[in-house]
Amino acid sequence: MTRKRAGATAGVRWTHCAAKLAGALSSDQLHPAVLAWVKAAPRRKIWSVAFSGGADSLLLLLLVWAHWPERRAQLRALHFNHRLRGAESRKDAVFCRRVCRALGIRLIEGEWKESHRGASEAEARTARHAFFDRHAAALWCGHQQDDIAETIFMRLARGSGTAGLAAPRPVHVMPRSRVHLRPLLMLKKSEIVAALRQAGATWREDETNAGRYFLRNRMRRDVLPAWQQAAERDAFAGAARSRELLEEDDAALEAWLEELRPTVADGSLNLRKLAGKPRALVRRALHRWLLAQPGAIRISRQAFDNLLQDVMRGRTTRQSLGSKGFAVMGKGRLRYAPSGKKSRGFHRRSN
Repeated sequence: MTRKRAGATAGVRWTHCAAKLAGALSSDQLHPAVLAWVKAAPRRKIWSVAFSGGADSLLLLLLVWAHWPERRAQLRALHFNHRLRGAESRKDAVFCRRVCRALGIRLIEGEWKESHRGASEAEARTARHAFFDRHAAALWCGHQQDDIAETIFMRLARGSGTAGLAAPRPVHVMPRSRVHLRPLLMLKKSEIVAALRQAGATWREDETNAGRYFLRNRMRRDVLPAWQQAAERDAFAGAARSRELLEEDDAALEAWLEELRPTVADGSLNLRKLAGKPRALVRRALHRWLLAQPGAIRISRQAFDNLLQDVMRGRTTRQSLGSKGFAVMGKGRLRYAPSGKKSRGFHRRSN
């Protein structure tokens, strides 16, 4: 991955640029779920903006700085150097420092010490998010409307359900009271670039976005333009609408499961409360139960489907969950049994 220079910071009056952007893009054009979160957020909560130096993250940083001046004392930027682009990576960091210095924003930098040639997109993302998790309770991310379509296509390819297809969410509550905020989901990439140019801003451009090495790039370059042309309408806006509807459906299933409360204090799953309920709800309860077991157990898709089938049928069974334990179902309960503990009278499945 290589970023080419898209103009220098010299000569750019960043505070003036931010003010022009705020005038062109009012807060009403940001996602309403994020605005609602801002209204309810504690005044002293630190806001962190993921800042790569690219167009999306630059626009986000400038808009947050301009639209919420009362929050500037609690605003900071996070820049992660993947160390995969040589000198261009260092230039990205220099650019971010100059912008933050001009705005009076603290910049926290990190780098991937274990980076290596041929690193996958997933490896780089894991390292980046580990850095963000260490430094941000409230992380602002620059995902925009084009990213929604790309994500949906990528997740369709691996068979995701409503939870996966509802990403990226405008307000994503994470474990340990962390939250990711994406206020730009109502804006297209072309609108972001046009606004930055009109305001006289410069940014860093990643040349590999036009390449084919990563799946997301292939989707962006080969699939989405053809899809948009074939649709003969604003397909990106349609994808964004579908994402909103999927998030609503996902939230409804979560709320229904919370009302049922099928998990018992001893960690078992009360299957009688799930009897006769839609398969989608039982699937979700089973996922939640597995993740609550020691080591947050993950099994193959086939093994999960076998277990789900037994639960739906109310079948007494004992299924392997790997080397450490079993799922044991009987008398209306699904329990976790460590390896070595014997159970009689059960149909046994292997994982």
